[in-house]
Amino acid sequence: MLEVGMKAPQFTLPDKDENPVSLSDFLGKKVVLYFYPRDNTSGCTRQAVAFAENHEAFLAKNTAVIGVSRDSAASHRKFAEKHALPFFLLSDPERQVTEAYGVWQEKRNYGKVTMGVVRTTFLIDEEGVIEKIMTKVKPDTNAGEILAYLG
Repeated sequence: MLEVGMKAPQFTLPDKDENPVSLSDFLGKKVVLYFYPRDNTSGCTRQAVAFAENHEAFLAKNTAVIGVSRDSAASHRKFAEKHALPFFLLSDPERQVTEAYGVWQEKRNYGKVTMGVVRTTFLIDEEGVIEKIMTKVKPDTNAGEILAYLG
């Protein structure tokens, strides 16, 4: 289980245009790394739109935003275009990064137990160390809570 103060697991995943993006590309910046279940679902859309609406505020705080889900690059491209998302969406269909960050977990939905992505946000500092972990985040308030934390 990852904890605050630990080095964030390194990764390289394709973005919406199939270009490789690595966590190490962002050394010297803070990174909001958020994991979400699925493109174009109501909660995931609200969360992404909130990050998009606050994108300039994150840039002003030298902070990059990266969303990760198991969706394909093509799905991410459509999602980003439909909602004008200006930040990185990374595709993790094999769950390597999702599992490395411990967000692939048992979920209960209408009494049924399944495995899936638990909506979780990590704030990673300029040296690649986990500064904050937010579990069970609410899609509508996640971006604002992180901005408030960043001051």
